[in-house]
Amino acid sequence: MIFIKSWAILKLNGIKNLLITKKNWIDKFQFVGNRNFEVDGGNTYKSMEEFIKLDESYLKEIAVLYQNAFIGEPWNDDWSDNTQLEEYIKDVSCYFTGLNYGLVKDGKLVAVSLGSVRHWWEGTNYNIEEFCVNPAEQRKGIGSKFMGMIENDIKKNGFAGIFLQTDEDKPSYRFYAKNNFKNLPSHVSLYKSVES
Repeated sequence: MIFIKSWAILKLNGIKNLLITKKNWIDKFQFVGNRNFEVDGGNTYKSMEEFIKLDESYLKEIAVLYQNAFIGEPWNDDWSDNTQLEEYIKDVSCYFTGLNYGLVKDGKLVAVSLGSVRHWWEGTNYNIEEFCVNPAEQRKGIGSKFMGMIENDIKKNGFAGIFLQTDEDKPSYRFYAKNNFKNLPSHVSLYKSVES
């Protein structure tokens, strides 16, 4: 599998060369959609997307994407403390021993899903702790396409389903409903503050 660092090296060598002389490498990428981009003096090529499993080498890129996705409306999260943000990402990714997916588009990480595998009496589930798409890529079908790739991967691995939580007054709730997620009627989330 070619990761972002390899993609950057290939881009330096010229995408035209990659497409013509490195044809055998193309199979490692997924061509999706009909968007085009320009490289090498105006030549137009199809936009490339790659579905990957994330590891700790992506920590900084995940942090930037996560911060951009949640800093604005409707979330307004203050992730200005980069150390705290990176520790949070390590937590929800189970220190990258969990099941963490990414979508790379034209060499840039544009979507992430951080979570873990949970074995339950009804079957094994993928528990998503955080799911986000770069705000510049939202409302273009990238999130649904990415979720479909995740579903295909976990089906292939014999999982029973996906579990996640979100706020019902946020756009993410409508996104998950559109992607056939259902409310668990008897499930509630509880919290108790222990601060003075």
